[in-house]
Amino acid sequence: METFPKPGAPPHPMQFPIQKTAEQWQALLQAKQAELPAFAVTRHAATERPFTGKYEQHWAPGQYHCICCDAPLFVSDTKFDAGCGWPSFSQALPGAITEVADHSHGMRRVETLCSQCGAHLGHVFPDGPAPTGLRYCMNSAALHFSEPEAGAHT
Repeated sequence: METFPKPGAPPHPMQFPIQKTAEQWQALLQAKQAELPAFAVTRHAATERPFTGKYEQHWAPGQYHCICCDAPLFVSDTKFDAGCGWPSFSQALPGAITEVADHSHGMRRVETLCSQCGAHLGHVFPDGPAPTGLRYCMNSAALHFSEPEAGAHT
């Protein structure tokens, strides 16, 4: 899968509760058998090509987590088909996402980071469905999915 990195994008300068070196993140993602672009996406703000991610057309009930630290990010009932080519959600779990201004590529966007480890997840846009009006446009390579435990509700 080809990705589009931000020009010269270093790891994000903010501090997060979970800290690791680049080598530790690479080893962790390899051990998890994460998709090949996971390191570039999560640690260097690359973007996977549209309509190529494994969760773009994934509709099973469950929860989406950060591929790097396993923090829960979204529940499946907030996922919707935005037609943009990336998994889209209307609402993140409380406190799961840190938002930062992103002025790369001559655009004004809001980047989304995992609040626990600072992994780049994607961007949030104000063109989603009611009631939030938000579209969290995520990279599949930044996520992993877990089905609900027996008897649990999503």
